[in-house]
Amino acid sequence: MRQYLKMPMACSGQRIGLFGGSFNPPHDGHVHVCEQVLRRLKLDHIWWLVTPGNPLKNLDNLAPLAERLAACEAITIDPRFKVTACEATMPTRYTADTLKYIESRNPNVRFVWIMGADNLGQFHRWERWRDIANRMPVVVVDRPGSTLALHSAKAATALSRYRVDENDAAMLPTMQTPAWTFLHGPRNSMSSTMIRERMANR
Repeated sequence: MRQYLKMPMACSGQRIGLFGGSFNPPHDGHVHVCEQVLRRLKLDHIWWLVTPGNPLKNLDNLAPLAERLAACEAITIDPRFKVTACEATMPTRYTADTLKYIESRNPNVRFVWIMGADNLGQFHRWERWRDIANRMPVVVVDRPGSTLALHSAKAATALSRYRVDENDAAMLPTMQTPAWTFLHGPRNSMSSTMIRERMANR
């Protein structure tokens, strides 16, 4: 557990995706999202930021952090995926603060924030979501049932003029913020909620 509390190493000039979530539990859909982003944005690494808890979610059914970290390690076979719980040691609570903290300690790294299209629909509810969009580029990956968020989400509408064509996605890590793109492609229907419901009904 202790090794996961350290922030992963990053070298100057690297292109790194930040993929945050409770991962309760992690699944193939998470891997699918990261594989697409890794390839299309030509990233060096993706950090899986396993959070102690999400302020927007009910924490009653949240598995212990150590259990979720072990599960993430079990499915992240690609060595370019780095599983970390470094957020647990940060003086932060919200994503906006976490990203500011990470960036301040890696000033010469090109970070990109990764989210599924299902999260785009509620992005405007996140604490200081505009700060996130202004801090680093954002890549949104299509998810089953959430494709329309590209046009209907409040955040997508507010940031519409900063949207980058997905054909230029590889340029996103070097772009001035705000900048974001929406990646279409094969979709994985698995979700953490679905897995928890299946387990509860056994």
